[in-house]
Amino acid sequence: MEPIDKERIDEALELLWVLDEEGHNELNRFSLSSDDPETALIVETLIKENLAIISDKKILLTEKGRKTAKGLIRRQRLAERLFGDVFEMSDDSVLDDACKMEHILSEELTESVCTFLGHPPTCPHGKPIPRGECCKKLKIEVAPVVTRLPEFEVGAEGKITFIVPSDPSRISKLNSLGISAGSIIKLIQKNPSCVLQIDETTVAIDHEIAKKIYIKKLK
Repeated sequence: MEPIDKERIDEALELLWVLDEEGHNELNRFSLSSDDPETALIVETLIKENLAIISDKKILLTEKGRKTAKGLIRRQRLAERLFGDVFEMSDDSVLDDACKMEHILSEELTESVCTFLGHPPTCPHGKPIPRGECCKKLKIEVAPVVTRLPEFEVGAEGKITFIVPSDPSRISKLNSLGISAGSIIKLIQKNPSCVLQIDETTVAIDHEIAKKIYIKKLK
């Protein structure tokens, strides 16, 4: 059998990251497809290249493997945010193009994209985006396209791009008030609470909840 190409190894590393993220890293769950004849060779390659180990019937990423997988996942999820939030592409196109971008984005460009977006904590599906060096900086060197609600401009109109998952009851309450991803809002005031206008309705929310809401300014 031909050697496994790099893209297949990348896919395997991503899968291992996601399985670990979900707490399902048993060896028998590791399969790129139900009838994939290459799985055994992929596992062998991962072990040979010190990207993964087998321990107690589980397949685990090594330090080298985690570092590589983290970069892949970070690039993919940031690309999903970029294509969905900024370019407003369809869900199918976002996923396909994000999967391509994760293999070619340089570290420098990845950091620039993250800063440009305002260091989003999650992808559009609510999965965490691994933090990078740029996220540790106190000063944002490039004005983000997407900002948290308390940092938004009073009097400006914006589109809610995403809400960080938290207490489900809070999310449900926000949804009932018309505050959800895709909603168009106008920020009326910031203190003592954030007051939003949604259509003809005015809603006040406290700052702790407001910090979970990310806005893209409308031109």
